[in-house]
Amino acid sequence: MKNRIIIILLFVFISSQLHADEGLWLPIFLNKYNIEDMQKKGFNLTAEDIYDVNKASMKDAVMIFGGGCTGELISNKGLLMTNHHCGFGQIQRHSSMEHDYLTDGFWAMNQEEELPNPGLTVTFLVYMEDVTTKILEGVTDKMTEKQRQTKIKANISKTIASVNKKHNEKYLVEVESFFQNNQYFVFVSQVFKDVRLVGAPPSAIGKFGGDTDNWMWPRHTGDFSLFRIYADANNEPAVYSPKNKPFKPKKFFPISLKGVQKGDFTLVFGYPGSTEEYIPSYAVELTTEVINPAKIQIRDAKLKVINKAMNDDRATRIKYASKQAGIANGWKKWQGENKGLKRLQAIKKKQELEKNFQLWAESDPNNEKYKNILPDYKKVYEISGDYELAYNYFLECCYFLETYKIATIVSKNYLEIDESSSNKQIDATRSTVIKATTNFYKNFDLEVDKNIFKNVIKLYYNGLDKKFHPKEYSQAKFSHGGDFDKYVDFIYENSIFLNQEKLNDFIDNYPAPKRSFFDKLFKKKEESKYSRKTIVNDPLYRLYTSYLEAYFYNILPVIEETEPMIDSLNRNYMAGLMEMQKDKIFYPDANFTLRVSYGIVDTYFPKDGVKYKYFTTLDGIIEKDNPEIYDYKVPTKLKELYNKTDYGQYADKDGSMHVCFIANNHTSGGNSGSPVINADGHLIGVNFDRCWEGTMSDIMFDPDQCRNITLDIRYALFIIDKLGGAGYLIDEMELVK
Repeated sequence: MKNRIIIILLFVFISSQLHADEGLWLPIFLNKYNIEDMQKKGFNLTAEDIYDVNKASMKDAVMIFGGGCTGELISNKGLLMTNHHCGFGQIQRHSSMEHDYLTDGFWAMNQEEELPNPGLTVTFLVYMEDVTTKILEGVTDKMTEKQRQTKIKANISKTIASVNKKHNEKYLVEVESFFQNNQYFVFVSQVFKDVRLVGAPPSAIGKFGGDTDNWMWPRHTGDFSLFRIYADANNEPAVYSPKNKPFKPKKFFPISLKGVQKGDFTLVFGYPGSTEEYIPSYAVELTTEVINPAKIQIRDAKLKVINKAMNDDRATRIKYASKQAGIANGWKKWQGENKGLKRLQAIKKKQELEKNFQLWAESDPNNEKYKNILPDYKKVYEISGDYELAYNYFLECCYFLETYKIATIVSKNYLEIDESSSNKQIDATRSTVIKATTNFYKNFDLEVDKNIFKNVIKLYYNGLDKKFHPKEYSQAKFSHGGDFDKYVDFIYENSIFLNQEKLNDFIDNYPAPKRSFFDKLFKKKEESKYSRKTIVNDPLYRLYTSYLEAYFYNILPVIEETEPMIDSLNRNYMAGLMEMQKDKIFYPDANFTLRVSYGIVDTYFPKDGVKYKYFTTLDGIIEKDNPEIYDYKVPTKLKELYNKTDYGQYADKDGSMHVCFIANNHTSGGNSGSPVINADGHLIGVNFDRCWEGTMSDIMFDPDQCRNITLDIRYALFIIDKLGGAGYLIDEMELVK
């Protein structure tokens, strides 16, 4: 009887843990779970207005932009908006000393001036469908995890083939898992491949505040860029062609000039990347106490080198701007995440839930399969912890380094050919490698890379047990007296991969083309100074392959052994939680599939004695102006517009130019660029960040601290029109005044 009372109280306690503003909801289920609550908060539309497969809905105006962001359509001519940091790579690739679009911005004044971006795609969801029954067909509890996954993979392939056949191979078809592999959905999408850069503000606007302001509030960043989708004559996806026409969408967002007030309803619609809301305390402890601190330290070492080089030289700034932003983003996010989880006492809260779960599992004989989950979690994390750390060191100190990218590009191609290869094979390889190395060296600085290498090789050596060290480290020990700086200098002086002249000479002369019959008859054979040994004995290649050997033989086997165990435990723990808390509405973790989150515009208190307003204005940009710091050097024209208060129709009713606002929507990485929509379905902003105090929302959501940061759409329009002089783009849009 006592146990049953505990369980009843437990249900009350746990059910109260899901707050109304928490959740990354699948739009297909809004009618079932959310629409009533959304309408209570002020939403004036229906679930079908958000997601419908039979008529145009908001989902038809939202897309995956590139490989990790969201974008939204804002005109009937295929014009889309996303974040500046999402389009940053494309802006950087079009930039040069002569055309520094990063510093100066870019505005196409007509469609002919829009810039193509080979490889950039946008992806629209056509529909999603629950296929759990099909995917789990033939799967039994008696199967091992390996047998289970083999069967599931076969069922996924069969399902994808069936859907592809149904649509005549017209769409991208993918199956994704939810609730730790307890549920499966098929996603059918349309991919467009001709996407052109239309406009981007100067980085002093689009990246205003740089790393200092990243993840912070108050925020004054004009984080947006504009692109246009092109299609063929039938409005279907096509690769780039001058003959393509602007895409005509089913739906695009009208834009509200009304602005927002505290308490206003907000909806974020996009593709959040990854969350881990249901992981056990052991995983949280490993992340916060071991993995995050190591990754922060490594990236800090990289950033010190890059930041100094970028501050010292304009050309280096252009080369490394995109790389620096990518490194810094995670570096700062993990710091905020650790801080937030510690403040929330996340590990302790997870342990309390686990204690209650164990009580529940042991209280009923029908729960037999759940009794050993937590003890088994403990055992497997005790084994896997060191190997997960080593895996992350391998990624940060080896796999992500540019030096290894160039070594991989060249060696992968040239080790597949030799003197016996046909001239056709040799020419094809040469062409591939020349293209890749040319692109690589365009954004590469040898000294910057060498100094990064020196920092991280020592961190890898000191941060891990010797059993994870590459054997090639013995070269540093025996040939260079244990001095890693001297060892790195030796590598950079002698590797052909790190000397563009030597590398080009190798590419041009190895393998030598086959000689004709007459050459063989009358000319003496000239021996090439290069061979396969040139690659195999190269000091950088030797170290790289030594890292790979350490990874594949010392790290990966244990990870491959423990990962299925953890996957199995995660699946059963998730099922147990849902069975224990039958009255709770669960939302699935983010996995870069289309989601809805909703909430209200709100203030917050990050710490004692501090209260933040819900919006910022252009006043704050002018206050931060510092011509000596790149990230705070306000463009002269923006200051002129401010001094004249020349805000046009984009000013708030209080007369000021609003820049950003915050709300309590649940967001994650991948929501960058997501449309932020008001109660009437109008675009009011573009989501671009979270407050630092709330970055732990990927693991544990706190409604008091978690705030998504949104660019006020009126500021973006003001920049396009008044600063960029591209008012013709405003004419394409539907403005709601």
